[in-house]
Amino acid sequence: MTISDPTPPPADATTDRTADAQLALRLLGLVDRGQVATSRRALPYLAAARHVVVDGRLVLRMHRGHDHHRSCVGSIVAYGADEPGGDGEAAGARGGGGRGPVRWSVQVVGECAAVEPTAAELERFGPPPPPLADDEPFDPVYVCVTPEFVTVRTAG
Repeated sequence: MTISDPTPPPADATTDRTADAQLALRLLGLVDRGQVATSRRALPYLAAARHVVVDGRLVLRMHRGHDHHRSCVGSIVAYGADEPGGDGEAAGARGGGGRGPVRWSVQVVGECAAVEPTAAELERFGPPPPPLADDEPFDPVYVCVTPEFVTVRTAG
């Protein structure tokens, strides 16, 4: 399975986990937004985040004011993103904005840690987010997810 050929392998094919992880990270490199799933006081929730792929890990940028990063750091989290089809450009894609049925979906599960990105990594996030998040100044905080399990789903 490759990016240019999103057809899933036959049901009886054995899946190479390394190849799946590489495909997942390549697909995640095509979009810049997703959702991290974690829990607080045993209650699950989703939080929006922007991401970049760095050395096989996901670096996420979140708003410190929402305090979601505290639930993520030191925990196992799930991070998911997808690409709606439509006009062939991903919604949330770098420079895209298409709408339509989902063509692929990626979920990464792994340990989350606090991280201070390098200047080059910060630049890869692109323009800064809006100055206000829920009527308070956006204060970025960064965490990274080291993939332990990945799931890639594709549709024709």
